[in-house]
Amino acid sequence: MMARLGSRARSTEAPTPEPAPGPVPPVASPPTGLGFEKWMGFLSSFVAPLTLVTALLFYFGYVSTREFFRYFGIDVDIIGMSSQEFVMRSPGALFIPVMVLLLLAAALIVAHRRLRDHLSMQTPDRRRRTIGAFAWTGIGFLLAGLALAFVMPLLAGWDYAMLLTPLLLAIGAGLSAYAASTARSLGSTGVGRSVVVLLVLVMVAGTFWSTATVAQWWGRGQARALASDLRALPAVILDTRERIFPGNSAIGFQELQPAASDTPNDDGSTPVAPAMTHGYRYSGLRLLAQGGGRLYLVPDEWSPNASTLVVSYDDVRVRFRFVPDADAPTDP
Repeated sequence: MMARLGSRARSTEAPTPEPAPGPVPPVASPPTGLGFEKWMGFLSSFVAPLTLVTALLFYFGYVSTREFFRYFGIDVDIIGMSSQEFVMRSPGALFIPVMVLLLLAAALIVAHRRLRDHLSMQTPDRRRRTIGAFAWTGIGFLLAGLALAFVMPLLAGWDYAMLLTPLLLAIGAGLSAYAASTARSLGSTGVGRSVVVLLVLVMVAGTFWSTATVAQWWGRGQARALASDLRALPAVILDTRERIFPGNSAIGFQELQPAASDTPNDDGSTPVAPAMTHGYRYSGLRLLAQGGGRLYLVPDEWSPNASTLVVSYDDVRVRFRFVPDADAPTDP
């Protein structure tokens, strides 16, 4: 009986409470950055795909080549150049912009790290003033770029407007995006991420526009350099069935006459000269381009009143003369 009571008493005792867990050590939060590396990574991932790089090379090659042939009065679309030819023509137009952008990106990374170290030792008020200076400077550049874009039709004779406008927009959007991203990382603003993304896209578009303008200038400069000395192009002698009028006194003209045979016919009559299929000859021409079944010929010396002569393969007979290298090695 006593044993049964003892066991019941033990069963009614309260269970021994388990020891409370100790305090959980706080998890170290990652250091707060200014977000610049994140956006640089976004841009690098945006331009990395090979297909996009090829498309950009094609576009800038097309822009520079179009400006090159436009100087000689030719629409590049009628020549029938392939995509590979446009891509191969793009590196010359992109050397300077790419080098400038790479050097600028390196300088911006160094400046960003120095600014980050500087802001980390400043008070919140000093940080806000510094970020505000970046933001208002960027807004000023944006407003100047927009104003110049609206008055650009009135500045048609000023070539630098085509470069200055996108540069102002790109610089202004970049400074504003940097200020907004920095303020977001410091938690001192309510600017949404979409605003930063849109500003970055404006910066990319402005950079794209500026590079396209440089490509146009490159193509035009190459055309002017070639027009100053066309002797590097193959010389052409052109025979045609019908007479053409190039409208340039520098192009030589000769009417061909069929040569009669000195041998008399079997009946003793004088032989009749055969009919000429190509009775007109033109000299003083250079081959600028060929494509689409046509030849694009320019005179030996380009002048403001000169024009490009376009002839079809089927209607002419052509002889080429390739000029040797002026610096060719001589025999010992």
